[in-house]
Amino acid sequence: MNSFKGAQYPKDVILFAVFFYVRYRVSYRDLEEIMGERGVSVDHTTLNRWVTRYSDAIAEVARRRKGPCDRSWRMDEIYIKVKGAWVYLYRAVDKHGKTLDFMLSERRNKPVATKFFAQMLEVNGLPREIVIDKSGANTAGITAIYKMLKGYGCPIPIEMIRRKYLNNIMEQAHRFIKRRTRPMLGFKCYISAAATLAGIEFAHMILKGQLTSGLCPFQQFAELAY
Repeated sequence: MNSFKGAQYPKDVILFAVFFYVRYRVSYRDLEEIMGERGVSVDHTTLNRWVTRYSDAIAEVARRRKGPCDRSWRMDEIYIKVKGAWVYLYRAVDKHGKTLDFMLSERRNKPVATKFFAQMLEVNGLPREIVIDKSGANTAGITAIYKMLKGYGCPIPIEMIRRKYLNNIMEQAHRFIKRRTRPMLGFKCYISAAATLAGIEFAHMILKGQLTSGLCPFQQFAELAY
């Protein structure tokens, strides 16, 4: 977790601003006004720096603390505009819609799919099956990981399923990202895009009950920063 040492504002103020932005459909100028109404004078550019600096770090902690997921996975990508160009947000959920992992990439090919699948395995263990579209890159990436596991003496079969209707839950899972990013009209910086999207994904994981129960969403968000 990044240190708050040297910050000009109290830690709770920074965390509140970051959580509010990634959780709700507000612009940085809207958030600047909201903070001002609560007696905190902070510029929208500072708010952007806070989100970029802290949301990705908190999301990385959440990745490893989230509860277990089902071994039936769904994997897909959506387009995100960064600096006027389309990039790819790789996303995966289990059959119940719980978030497994996510990764922003400038490319959509075998090496990227392999990297994303390996990242999912590290945090979530081995799946029983994985539902994908007809993407050759995703097929090649999963096959490469399976061959690697087999080479290490772990020949556990992973069934790849390409049935469009089974991936409907993945399409539903994309909706909240699209609703949140549509008003942004694209990102100006790749690093900022990756950090902001990680924060949005994490905030949604909280709403789905994938982290600590018994605490309000903001408390769950904040405790990962301590």
